[in-house]
Amino acid sequence: MKKSVPDSLPFSWLDHRAAGVLLHPTCLPSAQGIGTLDSHAVQFLDFLRAAGFSYWQTCPLGPTGFGDSPYQCFSSFAGNPYLIDLQPLVAAGLLGPDQLKECHALPTDRVDFGGLWQIKLSLLFTAHAAWVRQGRPALASCGDFSAFRHAESAWLDSYALFSALKDHFHGEPWWDWPAEARDHRAATRSRLPRDLSTRIEGYAFIQHIFFAQWRTVRRAAESRGIRIIGDIPIFTALDSADVWANPSLFQLDPASLRPIAVAGVPPDYFSADGQLWGNPLYDWAAHARDGYSWWLRRLRAAFALCDVARIDHFRAFEAYWSVPAGRPNARVGAWVPGPGLDFFRRVRAALPDARLIAEDLGLLTPETVALREATGLPGMAVLQFAFGGSADNAYLPHNQVANSVVYPGTHDNDTTLGWYATTDERTRDHVRRYLRVSGREIGWDFIRSAYASVARLAIISLPDLLSLGSEARLNTPGVGQGNWTWRYRPEQLARLVTQSAPYLRELGELHGRLPAVTPAPETR
Repeated sequence: MKKSVPDSLPFSWLDHRAAGVLLHPTCLPSAQGIGTLDSHAVQFLDFLRAAGFSYWQTCPLGPTGFGDSPYQCFSSFAGNPYLIDLQPLVAAGLLGPDQLKECHALPTDRVDFGGLWQIKLSLLFTAHAAWVRQGRPALASCGDFSAFRHAESAWLDSYALFSALKDHFHGEPWWDWPAEARDHRAATRSRLPRDLSTRIEGYAFIQHIFFAQWRTVRRAAESRGIRIIGDIPIFTALDSADVWANPSLFQLDPASLRPIAVAGVPPDYFSADGQLWGNPLYDWAAHARDGYSWWLRRLRAAFALCDVARIDHFRAFEAYWSVPAGRPNARVGAWVPGPGLDFFRRVRAALPDARLIAEDLGLLTPETVALREATGLPGMAVLQFAFGGSADNAYLPHNQVANSVVYPGTHDNDTTLGWYATTDERTRDHVRRYLRVSGREIGWDFIRSAYASVARLAIISLPDLLSLGSEARLNTPGVGQGNWTWRYRPEQLARLVTQSAPYLRELGELHGRLPAVTPAPETR
């Protein structure tokens, strides 16, 4: 007999105190213009272990589209080709060393997405062509390509076809394609899959390489006692394989296939005009009719990549801000009920061991708080949001709760040093008086406060550990361009290992955040 799921759904996985670091893989060093899944990722994991951390939190790992944001991806299931390390492809004879010279000419201190777009995808398809000429051999550590393509066909077939069509139609969004391609079913029955078969296989091959390299990184994390926290954007990009292949699951006009309304948030801390994200909104009734099967596939795919998943913009499961299509900003809109507890009942029934974090920041209504409490999911607290107001601010350390994750700041915030330098004096005074500090080491003051918090999990961004200013800010919400470019240099991590790791381990010991058992070092 199938067990019924009660109204209270205790996803009570966060039963221990621990600490972790927030770092998107694009920020890693490399000679390829962007962080890649190579030895630098392993060195970062070594630092986490040495400093007593138990978690590595990333942003979404998907292929980025508009604005190069990992929250606007061409697929909710695919991996980002830019993160692939090209050196193993050189070792396999699929690329020559000289072919990487253009990548090596890209900046080492920031991500040049325009340069990557011109160079790296071309090299990956060059590697695919060489692989075909060699007879499609099995590559070391990658496994069998045909088995991968079959196992992931539920999303991979549509993603690879979508991507090949996008190239074929010169990057145009899918709703501007010819009629036979604009409709997913018609496209699969047309001549296009045959005509574009090499390009389609190339995109599948690139995903095969990405997932193999990510498995290697994840095994390295597991051997060091590090769990990976992934990130699931609640919304998908309009110009994505998800919407193209599943238009009935979104609020689209049947004739034009354009959104009736789009996602955003009303005026808030980050923007007086609100944030107009532009993502298509879900037709939650359509999702409910088939038991939220697309969402369950999405969650299963996430847990194939990570141990814990942060659900972005949890607020929208209770009610989402619907902005009529065509509006210039998000000031005008309406709160529309989301799927609520029914969605999480289905998730609990299908994935009873799911480890989720609710990103419950922003304007929280009593209904949103009640939904999170009913699910039992840990929420988030951000110290930069705690100061400048009254003593009842929920993010002040004395108001934080155990079942939560505390951050000095997230990827959407300025660094702590940058925030403190630009906030008003009244707020700075509140910080100094509350924490009983001078403010001269405000970054470490916030780190210590996070460690001391009652919140069971404390996550510190790497720029804060490096005591960097606004130059290391990763993302500014509401600004469409120029984000996600910061990278650290190898010598910066080396200094952390020698100068800060012992102190961080001491903080972990003092505040009960060290791993229960430290794994033995790997034999190399």
